[in-house]
Amino acid sequence: MTASTKIDFIYLSEPDMIRAGVTDMAACVDAMEEMFALLYHGDYRMAGASNNSHGAILMFPDESPFPDMPKPTTDRRFMAMPAYLGGSFRTAGMKWYGSNIENRDKSLPRSILTFVLNDVDTGAPLAFMSANLLSAYRTGAVPGVGARHLARKDSRVVGILGPGVMARTSLSAFMVTCPNIDTIKVKGRGKANLDAFIAWVKETYPQITNIQIVDTDEEIVRDSDIVTFCASVATGDPSIYPTVKREWVKPGTFLAMPAPCNIDEGMEAPEIRKVLDNTGLYECYMEELPKPAHRFVPAVGVRFFDLVEEGRIERDALEDLGKIVAGDSPGRRNDDEIIILSVGGMAVEDVAWGTIVYRNAIKQGIGVKLNLWDEPALR
Repeated sequence: MTASTKIDFIYLSEPDMIRAGVTDMAACVDAMEEMFALLYHGDYRMAGASNNSHGAILMFPDESPFPDMPKPTTDRRFMAMPAYLGGSFRTAGMKWYGSNIENRDKSLPRSILTFVLNDVDTGAPLAFMSANLLSAYRTGAVPGVGARHLARKDSRVVGILGPGVMARTSLSAFMVTCPNIDTIKVKGRGKANLDAFIAWVKETYPQITNIQIVDTDEEIVRDSDIVTFCASVATGDPSIYPTVKREWVKPGTFLAMPAPCNIDEGMEAPEIRKVLDNTGLYECYMEELPKPAHRFVPAVGVRFFDLVEEGRIERDALEDLGKIVAGDSPGRRNDDEIIILSVGGMAVEDVAWGTIVYRNAIKQGIGVKLNLWDEPALR
């Protein structure tokens, strides 16, 4: 009996994604935790020779003989992020996005994202998804996984730099893993963004009864139990990246950094635990980029590796979150440890969360079924 050659897949719009649970942060944190254990055990693949590349990026030249070629304005790029993830997921997928900071003048997100999920045996598409929420929630969930293992359980005060989308999803993940949080300190560039963020916090988390707008990075960090930098900054000059100074950080602080970040000399000290979301990702950056690499990729984990190159910290001082999640390395060891986590963003995160949302959609009959073909014209 001949097997059917018909291939259908589903299209999930952003409203469909919401109905299928893409904004369920508790489930997303759990999915990211499962994903980190698979990373540690090696049951995954990403792009590049080492299978750890962030993805493939298309950028534009400063000068071009072609008048219609886009100009290299801030954050103007296209990028493809493919990955395979094993375990209970056993799917492959790719996030594709175009980005331009000028989108904000058009009331559009800076980046517009889509995601395709594929069957790993045939390669056929399973789903084509709106992915802005998918990406935002998986990004925020990673600091939540870090907090689950590395923050003090009695954490109450969160300091946030940059009151945007990343701040909302990171705070949502902190609320899942550290439910005693009742105080937020936030710094932002504009009143409108701050007002919108504060209104969202009040509506979403009424248990947060103390919200403070502060003026300096120091105020963000001082006396906070959890600190996260979520502000976008132009790359190229690490001296302008938001910087954590050792004198600001109290004992027991957990710092989760999913956006540009630098550290002062005091934070280089060996007693400051330095954790990476995926060691291989940063090793790949160091293979691909000129040194110092922090000029090009502003993640604090890249700064850690630059410091290793400079002989200022030991390579074995860098820890891996997957190893901690898998139980082969300790999480927080005492209430006074200062721990900083670098969050670089990985395609396997999109595959993990995209797979779960897709399976939810199939169970609930959500999405629009589309036909690729009944029979292929060429074989």
